Amino acid sequence: MKLAELRFDSAGLIPAVVQSEQDNKVLMVAYMSVESVELSLKTGQTHFYSRSRSEIWHKGSTSGNFQEVVSLHVDCDGDSLLVIVREAGVACHTGERSCFDNYEPLELK
Repeated sequence: MKLAELRFDSAGLIPAVVQSEQDNKVLMVAYMSVESVELSLKTGQTHFYSRSRSEIWHKGSTSGNFQEVVSLHVDCDGDSLLVIVREAGVACHTGERSCFDNYEPLELK
């Protein structure tokens, strides 16, 4: 699939699930714009779009916790991405390896 065929939402973003190459652990979920996808493919490191700051961010640029892109996959509908990475540090801003490490499961009723 080509970049032009991806289905970005009305804000120009696409969700990206980031997964470890080492053990397939889901590390984080973020959003990407056309520019951040292009930068990730060009540099080989993850770049995302910060919805709160309305700007591109290079994962690890301030924390040193970089992610090397191993592969980037598109789902069957072309509206979400799976980014397989080689980790150099933790993924979560809390200092945890994964943004899902210390979560409380929702109660099913």
